[in-house]
Order: sequence, then structure tokens, then C-alpha cells
Amino acid sequence: MKTATREKLVSAVFLAVALTSVAAVALICVFLFASGIPAVGEIGVFRFLLGREWSPTDVPPVFGILPMILGSLYVTAGAILFGVPVGVLTSVFMARMCRPRLYRVIKPALDLLAGIPSIVYGFFGLMVLVPLTREIFGGTGKSIFTASLLLGIMILPTIIGVSESALRSVPQSYYEGALALGASHTRAVYFTVLPAAKSGIFAGVILGIGRAIGETMAVIMVAGNQARAPTGVFKGVRTLTANIVMEMGYSEGLHREALIATGVVLFVFILIINVSFSLVKRRSKQ
Repeated sequence: MKTATREKLVSAVFLAVALTSVAAVALICVFLFASGIPAVGEIGVFRFLLGREWSPTDVPPVFGILPMILGSLYVTAGAILFGVPVGVLTSVFMARMCRPRLYRVIKPALDLLAGIPSIVYGFFGLMVLVPLTREIFGGTGKSIFTASLLLGIMILPTIIGVSESALRSVPQSYYEGALALGASHTRAVYFTVLPAAKSGIFAGVILGIGRAIGETMAVIMVAGNQARAPTGVFKGVRTLTANIVMEMGYSEGLHREALIATGVVLFVFILIINVSFSLVKRRSKQ
């Protein structure tokens, strides 16, 4: 086989794989919107998005997802507060300050942390974090605070891995130039290398947010699963993902379509986050 023919064949295979990926995303979008939008129209957009009560067993049934929207936002925001500072600072330490011998220990541990299943994190939260929160702050222990803390731990490997790669990709000349101008090692890292890697760090944060807002099993086990508007960080809450998983098994008719519409809302949230990141990244480049 000639080289030109082989190149065309390989290019065609890569194109087919890329189109398959795009087609898969398109099919998911079509299914979600085709199955969820009619339910939103039947329930009412404002009644669905701003309703404060979710009661499928009432006659007529009531489907309001505002408590779950607020729950997802609060839990995700808490995970960001816990996870992002720790993750970014850890990546700085590993990329620029960690000794090679210590790095050979920490790096595999973080890789192992990334491979732990969500249900194992959930058991850890249920058996360790929930009793600890209950003892220190009172209440049942299953709350926004506990779920946020657990999700903050879960997103650490993603943020650290991407941020570390971004920091290592910064040209060494940036660091050396800062030292030549009289900066100390710490100031050169935090005021020269870190700002230069902000685009990659933002990417890691966005990926972490995506995992936090889409996490299900661990949140179900520690969040309390109460379909009501949050009244405090130490109160129980139900997220959008938890609402879908808990009721999809026995739902039917409009109830099932409302759960699919909840997935549409979650999909739109992820889309807004990604678009916002793209706009911020483009503005920073300009």
C-alpha cells in the first residue's frame, strides 16, 4: 500500500471516529430535549423551574424543581470553596516545590484517589464525615456542609492533575526571568508562573465543577435527600442528580418526563459553565 493511500485511510478512520463522537453528543441532546421539553410545556416553565414543591403522588401531581436547583448550586459552591484552593495550592507545591523523593509518593496517592469509585467516597462520608459533622455542629450530620466537603475531596484529583500539567507547561524562562529581576523562589512561582498557567488552571476548575454538579451516589448518601428549599448549610438537601436517580426506577408518564426534564436543566447548567469558561479564556487571551 502506498504511503499516500495509507495516509488517506488513516485520515478517514480518524474522521469517522470524530464524527461518531459528535453524533453521540448530538443524539444525547436530541433525546433529552425531545423527551423533556414537552413535559416542561405541560407543567409550565415557571411552575417547573420556580416551583418550591415536588410531590408526584398528589392529585394533580406537583413538579417544582427550585429546591433541587438551589441544592445543586449550594453543594457545588461549597465543593468549590473546599476543593479549589486546596487543589491549586497542592498543584503548585507538586509542580514547583516538591522534592523528587516526596513526589514519587504523593503522585501515586493522588492517582489512586482519582480511581476510587463514587460509592466508596459515599461510604467514607456516611461513616466518617456525617458522624463528625453531627458531633461538632449538631443535627443529623447529613447536610449541605457534609456533601460539599465530600465533593471538595472528590474533585481534588481532577483539579490537581490538570493544574499541575498547566504549571509544568509554563516556559522555564518565565521563572528564571523573575529570579533575575530579584524575586525569591516563592514570589517567582506565585506571581509569574501561576498567572501564566491560569488558563490551564481554569480548565481544571471547570472539570472539577462539572464532576461536582454531576455527582450522584456520594451525594445521595450524605446530603439528606430532602426535597425542600435549603434553610442552612447544616440542613439536608436534595440535588438534581439525586432527584433523578431516586425516583426514575418507579416513575411513569408525566413523572418520568419531568425527571428527564430535570436532566435537561442539569445539561443546560453544564453547558452554561463550559460556555462561560470559553468566554473567560478567550478574553484572557485577548
